[in-house]
Amino acid sequence: MKQVILAAGYATRLHPLTQNTPKPLLHVGNRPIIEHVIGSTSAIGTIDRTYIVTNNKFSGHFKHWLTEYQQDHPNFYGKVVNDGTTSNENRLGAIGDLHLVLTQEDITDDILVVAGDNLFTGDLSKFGECCREHQEPILGVFDVRSPYEAKKYGVVAIDDSGQVTSFEEKPSEPKSTLIGIALYYYPKEILSEISRYLAEGNNPDQPGRFVQWLYPQQPVYTSNIPEKWLDIGSKETLEAANTLFISQK
Repeated sequence: MKQVILAAGYATRLHPLTQNTPKPLLHVGNRPIIEHVIGSTSAIGTIDRTYIVTNNKFSGHFKHWLTEYQQDHPNFYGKVVNDGTTSNENRLGAIGDLHLVLTQEDITDDILVVAGDNLFTGDLSKFGECCREHQEPILGVFDVRSPYEAKKYGVVAIDDSGQVTSFEEKPSEPKSTLIGIALYYYPKEILSEISRYLAEGNNPDQPGRFVQWLYPQQPVYTSNIPEKWLDIGSKETLEAANTLFISQK
């Protein structure tokens, strides 16, 4: 299985912290966010190569980090993919970046896709078990337990087997408090559908939109994320994450 870490955003809401540092390389609990992400996803299954897709502005930052990380983790096989963009105005979008990695690196394996700014405090091994059980696309889901909070995300409804029956992006009246997060498993048979999604002119940004397009056409299952999930989108959530991870030491 290959892993693609989405890290091509510019995180303007976190300026000045991210003016010259990409968000996944900001420190939480004395480690870069991306290292927490890699540590969490390693419990999902055998990942033999990780691709970090970023932009032209921050490509060098990630290459420098990767060189140092691999010195301490010689069994980690990673590669930085530069999408060539320079600003929010010309960025490819998350799905566009995923497609770039798949085509440029000629990937024909199952893939795990995760946002480089998502933090997990729980064990993700159950997500891996779900992938192996279904051999179908799997979406990580988290219960925010608040309709108000759910309005900010892609809201998911599921049946008794965990299969997606509804997916609404930022609905005004959420059907549930279960949201889709940026953690996806796609078996290799699905990869061509990403190309078809883009060829049909669909939105290349927000990776959940691909799931929203896909689930009416074929089964997409879900796996609940245990304990806490944090999406580092503001200085407040960054500070909360730092406090949480330091307290867990």
